[in-house]
Amino acid sequence: MAKAKAKAKKMLRIKQVRSPIGRPPNQHEVLRGLGLRRIHHVVERQDTPAVRGMVAKVPHLVQLVEDE
Repeated sequence: MAKAKAKAKKMLRIKQVRSPIGRPPNQHEVLRGLGLRRIHHVVERQDTPAVRGMVAKVPHLVQLVEDE
């Protein structure tokens, strides 16, 4: 049973809360890389250091959504 839990990948729910208009091009690219296309769009991504780093580059444009 412990192996089954270890294999289960932790997921992050990321929501775009602000527009990238007027932001540097690299921030547009980060949002696209995360799969976000519009405000209030929510995507689920694996909790990896790469994804955490992308979220850290645009914390003013996104927020992590808690499971409800």
